Amino acid sequence: MSSLSDVFKAYDIRGTVPGQLSTDAFRAIGAAVARFTGAPRLLVARDMRQSGVALSAAFSDGARAEGAAVVDLGLASTDLLYYAAGSLDAPGAMFTASHNPAEYNGLKLCLSGARPIGRDTGLTQIQQTAEALLASWGDSGPPPVDPSTLAPIESRSVLDAYADHVRSFVDLDRLRPLKVVADTANGMGGLVAPAVFAGLPFEVEILYPELDGSFPNHPADPIQPENLVALKQAVLERGADIGLAFDGDADRVFLVDEQARPVSGSLTTALVAASMLAKHPGATVLYNCISSRVVPEVIAEHGGVGIRTRVGHSYIKQVMADTGAVFGGEHSGHYYFRENYRADSGIIAAMVVLELLSVTDRPLSELLAPYRRYSVSGEINTEVPDPAAMVEAMAAEVDAAGGALGTFDRLDGLTVDRGDWWYNLRPSNTEPLLRLNVEAPDDASCAQRVEEVQAAMARLADHERKGTPS
Repeated sequence: MSSLSDVFKAYDIRGTVPGQLSTDAFRAIGAAVARFTGAPRLLVARDMRQSGVALSAAFSDGARAEGAAVVDLGLASTDLLYYAAGSLDAPGAMFTASHNPAEYNGLKLCLSGARPIGRDTGLTQIQQTAEALLASWGDSGPPPVDPSTLAPIESRSVLDAYADHVRSFVDLDRLRPLKVVADTANGMGGLVAPAVFAGLPFEVEILYPELDGSFPNHPADPIQPENLVALKQAVLERGADIGLAFDGDADRVFLVDEQARPVSGSLTTALVAASMLAKHPGATVLYNCISSRVVPEVIAEHGGVGIRTRVGHSYIKQVMADTGAVFGGEHSGHYYFRENYRADSGIIAAMVVLELLSVTDRPLSELLAPYRRYSVSGEINTEVPDPAAMVEAMAAEVDAAGGALGTFDRLDGLTVDRGDWWYNLRPSNTEPLLRLNVEAPDDASCAQRVEEVQAAMARLADHERKGTPS
């Protein structure tokens, strides 16, 4: 395995085990990360996937062979790893495949201070170094290492400290008794959520709290409506004030209101932004380019400065550093906080919303009602032979129309503004998929506009197959 191009993505490393990922590969990656960071110690953590035990050990051996001591944090959520990288001022490596199925695993990396490592900020160099090491080892694999020559390794837990850190984002004295149902989907929320909620005046029920990387109940992907069925049912049956759905590594959260209606990432971003601006008047808030128009509207209405960004944590964290933004949100359920080392945390966002419910003494549906201004399609994925080429073809057609098909920008893929509606097309970073997001004034017009954009894509694809002008 000398080429790692299939598993190194834009923001992380991800693939199947044992098909695409191996212990040899991760020993090489561990050595490459140690060389790239030059840090005296690395933090290593993993989620509940069974393959993470061997893969993280191999990574640690590779790093220790390069002279980097390893602090093994054991089982952790990704946001806990980011907190550790910030509070302990050391680079971190989190073994997880997030919401992907059980046969996957992967690695999310950050520098000290939880600064991101992406394709443009180190991941490419790490890949090249790891590939060179694998090639030098050949079919015989890595050379044996005398354990006495390896840098030290120690085990350490920061769970309690992280729970205290999460609670610091709210005024604990203002919290009131609330009924909370949290679906952790057998993921790392089952470790973190009980630690955070312990001692708070909430009645908390956790669905599927057992850490089980085979995901026996349902996939740990809360952006998919079918994975919210159990949570919605539990919210209604218990008369809960809110439902929380975490993904596998628990760095994302999606909300369900007391009527069991799912809350989009955009509405949650608007809600949290309003709360953060009440505490930090006039602050800057970030939102990505597929967020609903309600987000910049709410930021402006609450006296904040809104900045639109590309999709993806490495881009958002960099803009946060450049602008001093207090908060950033993504439609995908990632929420970033300046006082969290600019890293994302689902459970911090959840705590901010729980504080809002406490101080307003109003149901979540009522708090969100003023923000339900538009209809959104959700992300629609279409498999096409060349997603990037399709985006360029669509952009060329809009450009050639001279405004008749709307104004557009290329911040991330193609965003076209058609006045009372808009759409964004982006190629997937990992699959031959084109991602479409549409927003319009109501459900009927949104469905109509989705059909319109998809028809244009089909027409361009047909012309491409026939080799005729569009």
